[in-house]
Amino acid sequence: MRVSPDVTPLPLTEKVELLSGDGPWHTAAVAGLPAAEVSDGPHGLRTETGVDMVWIPSTAFPTGSALASSWDPELARRVGRAIGEEARAMGVQCVLGPGVNLKRSPLCGRNFEYLAEDPTLAAGIGSAWVQGLQSTGVAACLKHFAANNQEFTRTGVPVEADEATLRELYLEAFRRIVQQAGPWSVMSSYNRIRGVHAAENRWLLTQVLREEWGFDGMVMSDWDAVHDPVAAVRAGLGLEMPGDVGRSAAAMVAAVRSGR
Repeated sequence: MRVSPDVTPLPLTEKVELLSGDGPWHTAAVAGLPAAEVSDGPHGLRTETGVDMVWIPSTAFPTGSALASSWDPELARRVGRAIGEEARAMGVQCVLGPGVNLKRSPLCGRNFEYLAEDPTLAAGIGSAWVQGLQSTGVAACLKHFAANNQEFTRTGVPVEADEATLRELYLEAFRRIVQQAGPWSVMSSYNRIRGVHAAENRWLLTQVLREEWGFDGMVMSDWDAVHDPVAAVRAGLGLEMPGDVGRSAAAMVAAVRSGR
């Protein structure tokens, strides 16, 4: 890669700061690059002023389950576009959605925000929503990648499924949306797949998502889903959320300097 002579490369200590958030809803501001703000969610923004957790009023749209029940991609596109326009008005650069995990258990506490039991329906509605949102210049964050289909012990539950089942059911809506709608970011999930946490799973984040599907955007973690920041970066994670007061940055600097 050629570097223009008038561009000064970032020092390692500043590069690693870009890989972790700065607080719960912002990326780090480094070397004149302003922080970006992210916000939940798929059916209406959840944005705070930063003072005593006071939330800014926003429009409440139907939940994902209700939106997908319409079987109407054009309606989903309009909802995504409306959320994107509201995000721009609030200064939000990335909306954390849509959630396209399949509904596999009635006990899953996030079924309300997931779209459908069927990957084809989830992909059709989800693709239109992403296209609508990103038409406003705001990034979508497709989530939760992948197989996050229950909330009980969600931060470490080991998902055991053969590869055909994973690809035909749990990954299929993600694949279609990545290839049809081009979301600018993807969020890794809390659970383990094949014994490895999703945020640190190279098979999932690099081999499948990037090499097979051609994803060229950013992968961020779900909140506090990273257990080993060095393993996460090596697996293909680009942003750990939220911030952790520099602990991950220090670990990555040490890993680079030691050759890991």
